[in-house]
Amino acid sequence: MRRSARAVAVLSIGPVAVLAGIVWALLQPYRLTMLDPAGQGFWWLIAQPPLYVIAAGVFFHAVIAPGVVADVEDERA
Repeated sequence: MRRSARAVAVLSIGPVAVLAGIVWALLQPYRLTMLDPAGQGFWWLIAQPPLYVIAAGVFFHAVIAPGVVADVEDERA
């Protein structure tokens, strides 16, 4: 069964967000203090915006997108 354009769009949001987080981390490596953790605490190391974007993309793709795609496919049928 071929997926609708809506389903493909919903399924692509997560990977696009992950890619955006990776690109952001590459363009602004100074935001990732894990690369130079001199005297930084745990929360300062883990609380970095590009990492949040990547985590949100993975969460969306793994948890939210399957349910939304199922609803879109049910509506289509």
